[in-house]
Amino acid sequence: MAGVMKSTQPIDKLMKSGLNWVERFPIPTLRFIGLCELLGAIGLTLPWASDILPILTPIAAAGLCIIMLLAAFHHLNHKESKAVVFNIVLLLLAAFVAYGRFTSL
Repeated sequence: MAGVMKSTQPIDKLMKSGLNWVERFPIPTLRFIGLCELLGAIGLTLPWASDILPILTPIAAAGLCIIMLLAAFHHLNHKESKAVVFNIVLLLLAAFVAYGRFTSL
């Protein structure tokens, strides 16, 4: 859902929803982040569930780990501790999926 919002919603609407950091990024970068999150979410579920190229699931999880790591560093630099905690939790979940799916292939 977050990826869809960042890919489609105007900046002012995103800021009203609590994503105050979006004003620090150019719109194309924000759309790119949203698209990567959306494709990552699709990549987490669809390949493994459909048994078509299941290697894409742990790759998508690893990609989401990178996104969350970069997001955590950004929020750390701007002293946004609540966002950092959220990023770390998502990072750990994605790492768990990546590790579990890579080892089960």
